[in-house]
Amino acid sequence: MSPYDNALRAEAAAGHDVDVKVIRQRPSREEAEAAVRTLIEWAGDDPDREGLLETPARVVRSYEELFKGYESDPRIYLERVFEETADYHEMVLLKNIRMESHCEHHMLPVIGKVAIAYMPNNRVVGVSKLARVVETFSKRLQIQETMTAQIAATIQDVLQPKGVAVLVKAEHQCMTTRGVCKPGASMVTKSLTGCFKEDTELRKEFFDLVSRPD
Repeated sequence: MSPYDNALRAEAAAGHDVDVKVIRQRPSREEAEAAVRTLIEWAGDDPDREGLLETPARVVRSYEELFKGYESDPRIYLERVFEETADYHEMVLLKNIRMESHCEHHMLPVIGKVAIAYMPNNRVVGVSKLARVVETFSKRLQIQETMTAQIAATIQDVLQPKGVAVLVKAEHQCMTTRGVCKPGASMVTKSLTGCFKEDTELRKEFFDLVSRPD
């Protein structure tokens, strides 16, 4: 059972709304490697030839890294806050956060950048923690729309700012390297809460700052 699954169980025990379907026992490493061997054979190659002998183990190790987001709860990164802000109440923006994920439909890479802004409500969080939240959600099988909403909702729920804005721009290899094969096409999603949703001028300022060259 992963730490993330344990966190979900704790949330469920506390009466919070949790999708218990995601709490499950993982297959063993041996079962995972056997599945990779099957895929190699299905592709038409011999998993016992020299170049592929260690491939199942390598793939499983790489999956541990690519999908490490299942091993942690993003909320924990936002729990330590700083209240000595010298009465700072302007926007906090972190942009150009590199994001590497995998689409849940084809398990192919989704690569792009994320911008996060929030309006403090008498407390702020360490800037690297925002990147940690992105990292956790992106290192799971995802669709971009869901990930964008998850990032914004988690920051809003834990940090309790006056509002949150999240913008994600990414290229999906499931449509650039297969299918319609349209390299260079990118997808943009956004999620706004609180004052960013209600205040037109603030929302415009966010988009202007994100699009402004560094």
